[in-house]
Amino acid sequence: FAATHGDAAKDVALQVPDAGVAYREAVSRGARGIAEPRWVEDEHGRVQLATIGTYGEIVHTFVTRAEYAGPYLPGYVSLSPNGHPGKGVGLIAVDHVVGNVELGKMNHWVEFYERVFGMTNIVHFGDDQIQTEYSALMSKVMADGGGKIKFPINEPAEGKRKSQIDEYLEFNEGPGVQHIALQSQSIVGTIEALKDRGVLFLDTPEAYYDEVEERVGEIDEDYDDLKRLRILADRDEDGYLLQIFTKTAQDRPTLFFEVIERHGATTFGEGNFKALFESIEREQALRGNL
Repeated sequence: FAATHGDAAKDVALQVPDAGVAYREAVSRGARGIAEPRWVEDEHGRVQLATIGTYGEIVHTFVTRAEYAGPYLPGYVSLSPNGHPGKGVGLIAVDHVVGNVELGKMNHWVEFYERVFGMTNIVHFGDDQIQTEYSALMSKVMADGGGKIKFPINEPAEGKRKSQIDEYLEFNEGPGVQHIALQSQSIVGTIEALKDRGVLFLDTPEAYYDEVEERVGEIDEDYDDLKRLRILADRDEDGYLLQIFTKTAQDRPTLFFEVIERHGATTFGEGNFKALFESIEREQALRGNL
């Protein structure tokens, strides 16, 4: 996997009450079985795992941890970057995981998540909404009934030049996870800490901050802090959200990360989605791949 795709996400695991039941139900609904239910254990207890396939070489492992008290999974130990347990940066959960698929395949995988997981499409961005002079994309956001699990799925759209989704598919050698979004309980402090540790983030033009306060309205945070740290703000009908995106995490223009803080907002604002698209396209142009 790594030889083909580089440093990339392979397994988007899901914690469930019974991995065996989840696996059998998913397979009965047409999912491709990868690994049947099995138990793994160490001195902290045991975990049940079972795996199905999704787009490209990505898999979903069902994980049941009720009988396990260790830090992650059997065989793992908890370490900070210097090798000793350390202070975190305020990240509390995975918010969503975004997949990039080939042109014409988005609706196929939307139907897969509807049929196998019972998810619904909560947001749809068309190529008339997310576009620049040169390229465009289409995206549908799939979510479970409680809104806790969200899987946006992107595909390229026709444009004058190579879409950033096409660039991803070329360098990843196929479909895969574009980015992983991590929830923060205080995004300003989180980003300050991550920048202090050397994490590089996509830049946002000054012009974005000229109108963001008028567009988003009153928030708990200081807009000056958002501008200083290049954090994006947006709003849906339920509240607002704050987001920022890292540069690619390895030597290919593929996987990156997002930090997000939600204040009531359950979906994604079109303004930030377009701002991200434009930021990635600027990086793409600098690489000479546009």
